[in-house]
Formats: sequence, C-alpha cells, structure tokens
Amino acid sequence: MNSAERALTVHPEPCCAPLADGPLSELESTRFAAILGALADPVRLRLLSIIAATGEVCSCDLEAPLHRSQPTISHHTRVLAEAGLIVGTRRGKWTWWQIVPERLSEVCRILGAA
Repeated sequence: MNSAERALTVHPEPCCAPLADGPLSELESTRFAAILGALADPVRLRLLSIIAATGEVCSCDLEAPLHRSQPTISHHTRVLAEAGLIVGTRRGKWTWWQIVPERLSEVCRILGAA
C-alpha cells in the first residue's frame, strides 16, 4: 500500500464533531490528538504551509527552506502523512507531497473555524 492509499484508509470517516457541539468521545479525542500532535511541531507546521502554498513539492526542495537534512524532512513528512494531512507520490528517487484538503478542512471544522 502506498502512502496515498494509507492516508485515505487510516481515517476514512470524519474524525470528530466540532468541539463546541459537546464533549468528544474517547475515540474522537484520540483521533484528533493524533492530528494536533502532528501539527504541534514548528518544522511540521512550516513544512505543511510550504506544501499548501505550492500545491505539490518534492522532498528534495524542502531542505533549503526548512534548514533541515533530508532524513529529518523524511521524518516530518512521515508524521504528517500518518496523520493523513499530506500524501506522497514516489517519482524515481524522490517523493512529491500534496496536501489532503479534506483533512485540513476537517481540522478547521473540528476547531469551529470558518
């Protein structure tokens, strides 16, 4: 299973109801905590913003703006992919990353953002 398939199968149903709708269930809070945990690192937030701003970016193009080594970038992209926030497509030696718009919309919905 490639990372795109994995991201789509990890959480096929919506994660959680908006926080203001009432207390989250134990399962909802666990799923949402995984998303927030992935976003809780400044490097990952910046990485996510770079991918979102460009639409698609190669791992090789993330070293310079993030001032991080390729192994570190691989770690951070893996965490974001496991949270379902990005998906990667392997092209030769490199992986090209894209945002999962539905997942970002879900984060906004959960937090009650517009």
